[in-house]
Parts: sequence; structure tokens; C-alpha cells
Amino acid sequence: LTEAVARIRGDDYAGANVTVPHKEAIIPLIDGLTPVAEAIGAVNAIVKRGEAIYASSRLIGHNTDAAGLLADLQSCEVSISNRPVVILGAGGAARAAVAACAGVGAEIRVISRRREQAESLQRIAPIEVFDWTPLGFLQACDDCALILNTTPLGMTPNTETSAWLDGTPFPPEAFVYDLVYHPAETRFVRQARAAGLRASTGLGMLIEQGALSFELWTGKSAPRSIMRAAAEHRLAHTRQDGTA
Repeated sequence: LTEAVARIRGDDYAGANVTVPHKEAIIPLIDGLTPVAEAIGAVNAIVKRGEAIYASSRLIGHNTDAAGLLADLQSCEVSISNRPVVILGAGGAARAAVAACAGVGAEIRVISRRREQAESLQRIAPIEVFDWTPLGFLQACDDCALILNTTPLGMTPNTETSAWLDGTPFPPEAFVYDLVYHPAETRFVRQARAAGLRASTGLGMLIEQGALSFELWTGKSAPRSIMRAAAEHRLAHTRQDGTA
């Protein structure tokens, strides 16, 4: 990772994308963070800055995950401003989700198997924590506008798992969003659609965070339609074990 950062400092790079498991480990190796990245505690885009306000070739860590999520929710015509939102999981992806939802004034409820980890999200925004039990799901999801899975449950190759507890009814009007985007339709998304709810995987968020990173590096509008076509093609030609 240190060698990669050293290469990014070279003349051939305007920046870089950062993915799991390096989003936190990269932080001490770069020169600064945006307020959003600092609040989330994770970096998914590095931007080289040489303006007068910084020394030459300073590497600044950004987080476009939160903005990418909001952009895709908007494209799905989902409004969460001043509405209850349920986040499943309390890991790194949940931090970006909490920041995104808090930024538009949502009421945030987190369901997690690890209460202490969930409560640590309160440093980002006020949240209410619920247990990962049938009762916890029922209490948290009552009247919510959005149910957002930030866990890896359902991800290839474990496609028969789901973040939703079997036998638990869905709230009648929630939108279901699964950050998992491979397979193209997760079991969680299938469960929600079978219950009559609108639902989406996180492919749109993946594209949006990448597009926002592209725009930071280049100052130009990202070719989102081309990016989506490339992502969909890649997923269509990836086997169920996750290999191409």
C-alpha cells in the first residue's frame, strides 16, 4: 500500500480509487482529508492537489460513497428527508450510509448484531440502535421509508444468504436498497419485490461514486451511461464464484 501511494505521487497520476480493505489503512499514508472523509473515517478516492492552498502534490482523501448513495436514491425517486431510515449493519459501509442519510435530515435507525459497534456510529450522527432479532426488525422498520443493507450478506458466492430475517414481514411502503450488487438481483432484493416493494441493488451507487471520483480528478462530467454499460457487462460475464 505504501508503494502504491508513492506511485500515485508521481506525475502520471491525478488520483486513485481506493477499495476494501484499504479505505481506512490509506489514511495515515496521505496528506489530508475532506470533512466528509474525516467524519466517515474512510477514503475511497485520492485526489492530487497542487493549488496554492496546498504544497505541491499533496494527496487529499475524499469519500464519494455517501454522495454516490444519495445520487442513486434520487435516481430511484426515493425521498428520505425527515423520514425514518433503517440501516442493516454497522461496519465501514454503514458509516458512509449514516453520513449520507444524516446529510438530508433522515431519522436513522441501525440494526446490528454488535451493539457497541453500532453505537460508535453516533460520532457521525444521532442514531437509534436496535438488536438483530425479529423484534428488533419489527420495531426499527415500523413506518420507515428506506431499508438499507450495508452488510455483505447475499454477496457472491454466498447468494442464498440475506440480510432480512426469514419470516419477518416487510413494512408496507419502504424502499429496499441492497449495497450488494453482485449477483444482479440479490436474495434480499427478491424478498422485497415478492412482498410488493420497490427495491434496488447497489450497482447505481458503485457507478455514482466512481463518476464523482472521475469528476474530482478531471473536472469534467463523467460518462455515466458508458460506465453503467461497462459495469453491467462485467457483472454479466462474472461467474457465481466471483471470477471472470
